Amino acid sequence: MKSKLMKAWHFFWHSDSAWSWIVNIMVAFVLIKYMIYPLLGLIMGTGFPIVAVVSESMEHGLHNGVICGQQVVGFKDSEDNFWKICGGWYENKGITQTQFRDFPFNKGFYKGDIIIVWGTKPKNLEMGDVLIFQGHKPQPLIHRIIDKEQLNGKYYFYTKGDHNSDILPNSIESKIPEEKLLGEGVLRVPYLGWVKILFVEAVRPLGINIVK
Repeated sequence: MKSKLMKAWHFFWHSDSAWSWIVNIMVAFVLIKYMIYPLLGLIMGTGFPIVAVVSESMEHGLHNGVICGQQVVGFKDSEDNFWKICGGWYENKGITQTQFRDFPFNKGFYKGDIIIVWGTKPKNLEMGDVLIFQGHKPQPLIHRIIDKEQLNGKYYFYTKGDHNSDILPNSIESKIPEEKLLGEGVLRVPYLGWVKILFVEAVRPLGINIVK
């Protein structure tokens, strides 16, 4: 029995064979999914403690030559240039550039980033915070709060992606009830989300989709 355990230990930790790598990956997946992730969720107070950004909706640069619904030539990524193109929408809502500078993630974030999520009470969320909420599809949405109201003791939120020209259609971002909230984005880790994105896109023909 001891000899078998020693062989298994050597196979797992010291072998360079393809099968050893496969077993290591499988064990890592099980540990992350069923132990580390739930533990993080318990600590952070949300069922989604870590989310990967899978769309360009919060970016402050061009995507296919477009930003905030406008085709732009020669755009240079900067705070002032972003505001020149996109700021009018916020100003019409009473949000100034000075206010926007004080918002969390005031320079947006990018497809492929990882966002660390903190579970918080609806009353503690403010205009400008980045909200993670459940929309009409399995994957959550990650957009910025542009308004908040309380009706009959219940909070409702309105959000918009910084890169988008307006709130999403079909009222997906209009009057989001507090029970749809999953948490608040508190920290950005660049690039690590590409691991998930590339995996999902590789198996998409098998029926797995990502939210844009």
